[in-house]
Amino acid sequence: MITLIAAAAENNALGKDNQLLWHLPDDFKHFKALTSHHTIIMGRKTFESFPKPLPNRKHVIITRQQGYIAPEGCIVVHSLEEALSFVQEEVYVIGGGEIYQQALDIATKIELTRVHHTFEADAFFPEFPLEEWEVVKEVYHDKDEKHQYAFTFQTYIKK
Repeated sequence: MITLIAAAAENNALGKDNQLLWHLPDDFKHFKALTSHHTIIMGRKTFESFPKPLPNRKHVIITRQQGYIAPEGCIVVHSLEEALSFVQEEVYVIGGGEIYQQALDIATKIELTRVHHTFEADAFFPEFPLEEWEVVKEVYHDKDEKHQYAFTFQTYIKK
């Protein structure tokens, strides 16, 4: 199973200047709970936005840079197809925008945290045809002292 997992604003904004646009601790916990002990596939810029590799996950990094050196334990590839050749089990595609776009047609599930706000951004989650996807779960989280924005966890399954 190929799952896209992302937090995107109402205008599909993901980030700007390789940074997230919000701080939502419960979304980080959700991401960790879903992706721990699985393979995560990401673009190089997404990987470089982390201070270090995320614990308890196999990292597959897609880059066009020949000779790119990643930390020990990370796999470097040059295409989504090559990345998928390294996994047999459920895999999570975690960004960025270009990698999500490439994986959208072959994904079977989308775990989307919809942040209820719009932001100026330079990376966006791709538009996807809602008639091809079914929402099977939604959990709303209001803004509070730890979360500046309200958001909804949405799980989509391809029809």
